[in-house]
Amino acid sequence: MNLLMRAIILASLLGGVLLMRGGGFGTGEAQRVRPPAVAGTFYPADPKELGRMVDDFLARAPSPPLNNVVAIVAPHAGYIYSGPVAAFSYASVKGRKIARVVVIAPSHYESFGFSAIYDGTAYATPLGQIPVDRAFALKLAKMSPSIKLSEAGHGPREHSLEVQLPFLQRVFGEFQLVPVIMGDQSYEASRALGMALAKLVQGTDTLIVASSDLSHYHPYAEAVNLDHKTLKAIEEWDYLNMSRNFESRVWEACGGGPIVAAMMAAERLGANKAAILKYANTGDATGDQSRVVGYGAVAMLKEPSRAAAGEETFSLSRKEQDVLLEIARKSTEAAVRGRKWFEPAAGEEGLLQERGAFVTLTIHDHLRGCIGYVAPIKPLYLTVRDVAALAAVRDSRFPPVSPGELSQLEYEISVLSPMRRVLDLREIHVGRDGLLVRFRDQEGVLLPQVAVEEHWDRMTFVEQACRKAGLPNDAWMSPETDIFRFTALVFGHHEPVEALNLWEPLARPAPLVPGSPWLTALLF
Repeated sequence: MNLLMRAIILASLLGGVLLMRGGGFGTGEAQRVRPPAVAGTFYPADPKELGRMVDDFLARAPSPPLNNVVAIVAPHAGYIYSGPVAAFSYASVKGRKIARVVVIAPSHYESFGFSAIYDGTAYATPLGQIPVDRAFALKLAKMSPSIKLSEAGHGPREHSLEVQLPFLQRVFGEFQLVPVIMGDQSYEASRALGMALAKLVQGTDTLIVASSDLSHYHPYAEAVNLDHKTLKAIEEWDYLNMSRNFESRVWEACGGGPIVAAMMAAERLGANKAAILKYANTGDATGDQSRVVGYGAVAMLKEPSRAAAGEETFSLSRKEQDVLLEIARKSTEAAVRGRKWFEPAAGEEGLLQERGAFVTLTIHDHLRGCIGYVAPIKPLYLTVRDVAALAAVRDSRFPPVSPGELSQLEYEISVLSPMRRVLDLREIHVGRDGLLVRFRDQEGVLLPQVAVEEHWDRMTFVEQACRKAGLPNDAWMSPETDIFRFTALVFGHHEPVEALNLWEPLARPAPLVPGSPWLTALLF
């Protein structure tokens, strides 16, 4: 057996990489092509049959082409299950002239702590080879220690990236590929990848594709409910809380990191709206609703108005507010007296919505405890139940509330809106917005009413939010710092309820002009 044949066999066994002569990036350099791994299983191996299937899916997806799509989300299961949904994402960009596609996908079979850009020359499907944009890949790998040129995750069993490629080939024809597999899907890893992509993609004909399925193996109704929470967070552009809930497994998406990274990149590239194009699950394809997998198609768009995404008004009736205040009181009393955990009845429909919320306890206008859930992890009535008890006995700034203090407590509840990253400090309105400052693993939150009570101006509010996170006052200027704003519906027994409704749509003004001393720090 000659040396070339041994090399081919060895490469195939180790990494599913096919070596061929000629056509490399240097004279005489061998090409390394990642061959199809799931052709004949996830999709047809015959090129003609595969082309007909993809074209049929695209023809059945009525979504008109959209010229302002920056990124899309598409599922990656077997085509008979997820193909009709994926087609909606690809139909939205059909007819576009795209020179480069960045596909971000999760690793199902290998564990590694970075984002791996395929360190080869091409990816292959039955429809042909797609060249890897090696120059772009090299630049991207230099942007962050968490991004590397590597074959990790691109092995012979992984399907999450490969199944996107036949759709791309039928929609765009020829293009260059940047294939990325995320081994680490944390918020920080997603942020590093998203920011790096935004810097390199700016001003080019590039599409970003996030490859992800949604929930796995729940009964049909449960899956639909769970998946629509994820899709709603995408639509609200709240990738911070979405990332939290993916990491804590409150919500499910096997490509949650790719979705978050794509949203972060798309936002910095001007996208401000997420359009949910299609949802379905395996139960819709097979009729078996016992254990289904969810699929969503999403397009991230650049709309003329910065207020296009995440706008929502939220309100609770006076009766619902009174119910929540009563839940807070009873939960606090049970916790302070050492009784069994209070189990309230939801009753009102509005209390079943999953919302972040804080409960603030005061005695004669002096703070006695304040704790909350930022992310929407539970129905509102259970969130209020939890955080009221925690505010009374677990706020480390104060000793636990004593039984003798219970009659003096006043309760204030703040129900939070989705989080939106601040692109321009002028977006922050004192009296309307609360702030969350995040730097790596440090985080601080200030509710909207705090700035009013302390008579802070906008800059003081930002600096105090940094201090709340344990950071220097000017930490907001660091490119590693994210500032998020939110509004709140605030009500309590000691204030007129109507006067404290701060929940308003999160409108975004035009960004500051280039050259501002702090604009660059906030852009990336």
